[in-house]
Amino acid sequence: MSRKCKISGKKPAFGNNVPFSQKKTRRRWTPNIQTKRIYVPELDRHVKIKLSARALRTIDKIGLMAYLKKQDLRLKDVVS
Repeated sequence: MSRKCKISGKKPAFGNNVPFSQKKTRRRWTPNIQTKRIYVPELDRHVKIKLSARALRTIDKIGLMAYLKKQDLRLKDVVS
């Protein structure tokens, strides 16, 4: 399962754990990806999308179609 947000494009970030001894080990930070069923009033139906928690908060504020337009995406690009 891909850990990438279909809307915002967030994906895992990589770096090092650095303790006091400065002995570095590799690690990764994964985004908070959720699979959600979102109602689209413009189409009068639900769509299932894999998105990050931050993208979900923005969709709650401005709506899915407005957010997609802002990101230059179409609904067909992001629907699972």
